[in-house]
Amino acid sequence: MTRKTIYWLLAAVALAVLAWAAMREPVQLASTATVTRGPLEVSFQEEGKTRLKQRYVVTAPVAGMVRRIALQPGDAVRAGQVLAEIEPATSQLLDPRSRSQAQAELRGAEAQLAAVRQRIGAAQAADRLAQTDLRRAQTLQGAGAVSQEYLDNARARATSTGAELAAAHADERAATERVNAARALLADEGRASGTAKVLTVTAPVAGRVLKRPVESATPVPIGQVLMEIGDPALLEIEAEVLSTDAVRLAPSLPARMLRWGGEGVLQARIARIEPGGYTKVSALGVEEQRTRVILDFDTPREQWAALGDAFRVEVEFIVQREADVL
Repeated sequence: MTRKTIYWLLAAVALAVLAWAAMREPVQLASTATVTRGPLEVSFQEEGKTRLKQRYVVTAPVAGMVRRIALQPGDAVRAGQVLAEIEPATSQLLDPRSRSQAQAELRGAEAQLAAVRQRIGAAQAADRLAQTDLRRAQTLQGAGAVSQEYLDNARARATSTGAELAAAHADERAATERVNAARALLADEGRASGTAKVLTVTAPVAGRVLKRPVESATPVPIGQVLMEIGDPALLEIEAEVLSTDAVRLAPSLPARMLRWGGEGVLQARIARIEPGGYTKVSALGVEEQRTRVILDFDTPREQWAALGDAFRVEVEFIVQREADVL
């Protein structure tokens, strides 16, 4: 047999192998596992941050020289406590335009005060109803007529309406201060600063000092921010969630706070989902549509007392939870 014949035979064998490989049935890889039943939980995670439920910005009601503010960020203040003292500047005669503007400010402040008082009435009615529902739920739950979840929801509504009523009273005090400031501006027209009394700026609510942009004695205009105060015990969580994930969420769904800096996992519950979205560019440069989801803590405050305003947390939203599935 010649060498050329051998080459042709080898080529024929190679073609036959290739034809067999192309025409044979493909091998299907399979994996096996034992079928079991157990709990199932569907969730996703997003970064979030804490924020105060109520934040109050204290501003200068008149232009003048503010005296040195001794309060430091973190100091506790009580409602009505003097936060700053302002020596009003010389009050000049107002031109017709400025006087009309001041009178309009006074009318607007009085209208705001009237609206706040109407809101207080509505908040009082809602709070009375929530307290009545809570007492009824406690009685029925003791008799086994309602579930623990119904009692928890009634207790949450009572707490929420109480907070709304307290916030309405605080807004009333702030609106009253605005009315007094507007009346003082018109009443002191043309008076010299030497005859005017030192104006005190008081805290509208009890809480702690969050920020203090002004410390030393310095001239300030009307509306200058002097201080921000709030109650660190009234914290909530804000998370920016993809709109495609937000449509799967609903108020009262449970969530967990992971890797928040302390020990253990904190329990939370969705309070509300903002209806509007916005565009945010991710770290990879991708435009995403997101919306804000606000959550309330279910875990007692003693376990997360170290958290403050604008602290980072990681939120795990629980979309579905089943006790026994295949």
